[in-house]
Amino acid sequence: MSETKHKYKFKAEIKQLLDILVHSLYTSREIFLRELISNASDALDKVRFESTKGTEIADKDLPLEIHIDFDEKKNLLTVSDTGIGMTKDELVKNIGTIAKSGTAEFLKKLAESKEDATNIIGKFGVGFYSVFMVAKEVVIKTKSFKPDEPACLWRSDGSGSFEIEVLDKKIKRGTSIEVHLKDDAKEFAEKYRLESIIKKHSNFISFPIFLGKERINTIAAIWREPKTSIKKEQYVEFYKFLTYDTEEPMFIIHKSVDAPIQFNALMFIPKKSDEFFWMDRENYGLDLYVKRVLIQHKNKDLLPEYLSFVKGVVDSEDLPLNISRETLQENTIFHKISSSVTNHVLSFLLDKAKNNPEEYTAFWKEHAKVFRLGYMDFTNLEKYQELLRFNSSFNKDENELTSLADYVSRMKEGQKEIYYVLGSSRAAIETDPHLEIFKKKGVEVLYLYDPTEELVLSSIRKYKDYDFKSVDTADLKKLEELGDKTEEKEKTEELSKDDRKHFSSLLSKMKKILGDRVKDVVESKRLSDSPACLVNTDDTISASMRKLLKLANQDAGKQEQILEINPDHKLVRNLIEIFKKNPDDDYIVNVTEQLYGSALLLEGMLEDPHLLVAKMNELLEKSSDWYLKQKDTSQ
Repeated sequence: MSETKHKYKFKAEIKQLLDILVHSLYTSREIFLRELISNASDALDKVRFESTKGTEIADKDLPLEIHIDFDEKKNLLTVSDTGIGMTKDELVKNIGTIAKSGTAEFLKKLAESKEDATNIIGKFGVGFYSVFMVAKEVVIKTKSFKPDEPACLWRSDGSGSFEIEVLDKKIKRGTSIEVHLKDDAKEFAEKYRLESIIKKHSNFISFPIFLGKERINTIAAIWREPKTSIKKEQYVEFYKFLTYDTEEPMFIIHKSVDAPIQFNALMFIPKKSDEFFWMDRENYGLDLYVKRVLIQHKNKDLLPEYLSFVKGVVDSEDLPLNISRETLQENTIFHKISSSVTNHVLSFLLDKAKNNPEEYTAFWKEHAKVFRLGYMDFTNLEKYQELLRFNSSFNKDENELTSLADYVSRMKEGQKEIYYVLGSSRAAIETDPHLEIFKKKGVEVLYLYDPTEELVLSSIRKYKDYDFKSVDTADLKKLEELGDKTEEKEKTEELSKDDRKHFSSLLSKMKKILGDRVKDVVESKRLSDSPACLVNTDDTISASMRKLLKLANQDAGKQEQILEINPDHKLVRNLIEIFKKNPDDDYIVNVTEQLYGSALLLEGMLEDPHLLVAKMNELLEKSSDWYLKQKDTSQ
């Protein structure tokens, strides 16, 4: 070869490495274009830096741009820039990095690793070679920014050798990469395909990218700009571009962090939730950028899943990446960024809850179903608890919300527990017999309408020094110590000594009727308006939680319950009179079964309603006969 042209042969291990790069490194072949554009952007950054230093630069008036040209007939793609360019020595050093990057060591590590190449290849700096996934030959023409350096050409088919030639003809500063496409890669010479790749991966490169004569990257990377310089209209435009939402975002969170780790984050909370619970749960995450280059679309590790309603981007220049830019290395830097981003979102919501509760209420009603999943985030548990909201007996209707802090501020003197009840609606909850003693004592109860709310409370267990307790597992002794409200309805006349003895016998009779379906039948100290209710002996799992476990086909163990009977209720007083006349009257059996079935129904634990309905119809039939007889005698 001539003195200006030199040919180099790859060693056997280099050839093997190229094969790994082409076939093992990237999950999608389109990534090669992102790599070439990123390299071009780096070259433009470097020449701009030299210019600001006052260095003498060749072709100093050239605009800093990236051009992508294509020829479908020739199956040719060209990526060129007006960046810093390369000398012959730099070509050997930079583009020849693959031959000088410890290949033997790399192959040794690859052989030792049980994982694929993407997890260990990040130390070798060979992203350019991804081009051989689509190229049968690559030709690089480059001219250094140094005025006296000649232009050079690099050529290789990526198989066994490459050659470098010093060019006699004068070309302008920068680098041009000609990609002669393989027959199965013709799509990368088509305008629509190239445009979609650029917009997907390189849309926010700070330098203009031209596809033919048309500039492609027209949306600015506003997350890297000072907040004071950005108008709301720009935020809205970017949000709609990012999410395809037709509405403005509910909240905008823009953070620029310099220490200890530098990153920029621009996040949005939509006005409407697009989550379908337990469906399409993988469709979330923030877009991760490095120097404006998209590294991962919808990264799921930057925010925990319970904040998956947050949309946006995070951009950092401090992240170490593997060569494919598709998998972040396991490192403390990324985890610190993730922790910081999560903290910023939670702090923003806390500030909103404190200073603009109406806006926070709107957020809660839209995104609470997903946010509640944060009960396992022990690192941020304190903030998470402060952001929880519930309806409660203190609220005037189902639309009002209360925080745990609000609940605690209203607790009665001596109260050590936060009580809750689960039901299908506020109206249904307020007829629950278990609430009667809480109304009598004036103790606030959280109203839960979604099973996940109970899952949250049973998982986090306590708020500050106060345990969460379901109303059906409440300790009556603790409630009795709290004292009654001042206003009470007129008390029912107490049972006589003889009636109390018969009532005790009636309870024993009812226990015999129900058998081992209940642990016991006892007098109730909690009921005032209802005749009976079931109470759990196990205070760790409420009846509603057991129901959830059963629906999930999980065994919660045998549930022991006690049937409590209210001796002041009119029905029970009548039963006592019937029992006094005939302890074996069938009516006592029917009413006992009906009270037990009704209590199960209220607990949501009645498996077969047919018997309950049959007994109810029988009682209605008898009561209708009695009613007709009463009507006849009165006429």
